[in-house]
Amino acid sequence: MFLNSLLIGAAASALPESHLIVHRLVAKTSLSSPPWPEVKLPDPVEEAKYHAEVVQKVNEMIATGQYGRLFAVVHFASKQWKITSEDLIMMDNVLEAECGDRIRLEKVLLVGADDFTLIGRPLLGKDLVRVEATVVEKTESWPKINMRFWKRHNYQRKKIIINPQTVLRINTIEIFPCLS
Repeated sequence: MFLNSLLIGAAASALPESHLIVHRLVAKTSLSSPPWPEVKLPDPVEEAKYHAEVVQKVNEMIATGQYGRLFAVVHFASKQWKITSEDLIMMDNVLEAECGDRIRLEKVLLVGADDFTLIGRPLLGKDLVRVEATVVEKTESWPKINMRFWKRHNYQRKKIIINPQTVLRINTIEIFPCLS
């Protein structure tokens, strides 16, 4: 170490300040380099070309109808539901529609099939996906009993809770080939 500092000092005195180069040798330890491998970012031109290929393939699959059974994730009644066609959904709230009415679920977060998945940021467009459902039944939940009791105080309170429920059947999940 002492010899290295002498050599660097002698070289520094012989060269002008603009040519002063100091090489520091650092041993490779867990602290000298990050523990994860270095990531090489893809070329933007190649990435754009690959993106265009994928979009074209997905549009062709949608146009020809070769995607199989679709599934979707929709946001409805303050919850997210993963649905496919002919599914039944039981919601714990009142829906304005009457029994037999067809409704359209417009907040679609994700649509997928066997070979592709379209993810919205945060939602997919209304011109890309159409999810329709029918109100099957409007009913009430079974009674839940909330009992409060203090021993040796002659205190008993009983509350019976019944919530309205709505059952929906998912009719169709349709997707249109207008990806860009």
